[in-house]
Formats: sequence, C-alpha cells, structure tokens
Amino acid sequence: MNRITEKHMKPPVLSPQEWKLMELLWAKSPQPAYDLIETLSPREKWHPNTVRTMLARLTRKAVIKADRYKNLYLYSVVWTREQLVAAESRSFLERVFGGAIRPALIHFATRQRLSPRDVREMKKLLDENTDHRHL
Repeated sequence: MNRITEKHMKPPVLSPQEWKLMELLWAKSPQPAYDLIETLSPREKWHPNTVRTMLARLTRKAVIKADRYKNLYLYSVVWTREQLVAAESRSFLERVFGGAIRPALIHFATRQRLSPRDVREMKKLLDENTDHRHL
C-alpha cells in the first residue's frame, strides 16, 4: 500500500466522526461503501448518505482513496493511523500547551493514577528520549 510521507504533504485534521470511519478502514482495507454503511449506520445511527458524504470528504482530503472495481468503489487508507495520530498529537500539543511537552506530561500525570508498570514504561521512554548533552 502506498503511504504518504509527512515530507510530501501535511496530514489533514479529522473530525471525531471521520476518525470512527477511519478506524474501520485501518482495521480492514479496502472496503466498499456498502460494508462501511452496514457497520456504521446501526452503530452510530448515521444515515447511509452521511457515510457516503464522509467518504467523499475523506477522499477530497486525500486521507483515503477510492478505486473502481466493476460497479463499485473500494475505499482504502492513504495515511496510516500512526501518521494521523502523530499529526493530531502535535496539533493538540501546539494548541493547548504551546508546543511544550513538559506541562502536557505534568498535566496528564497529575490527573490520572499511574500504575507501577506505567511509571516504569514512562521512565524508560523518557530516558531513551532524553538529550543527555544538555544535562
């Protein structure tokens, strides 16, 4: 599958509804609109036209692509989940914390209980990603 590198194009911002649709495509891709509608319409109480509109919007945003196969279109992802999560995380960090990671980590660490395992993993990640030249 052809993935876009972040050097070539800035990842688009997705709405919460678009994330729900993307989760289905990341789990299984390609899929026809019919399968996506069959899953999302009862679960989210969305009209089939709502799903079709989102598919068209995501295609225009170049987040997904539509390939014609016989008499239908098969939709598949262009951006990986990891690429969009990274872009969304950067955007959130910029908007809410002015791009500073330290206040973000403090905010989340003081508002939720961390298990000993979480603390060990975070310490390991922090140690691995510390610029030791500035200590």
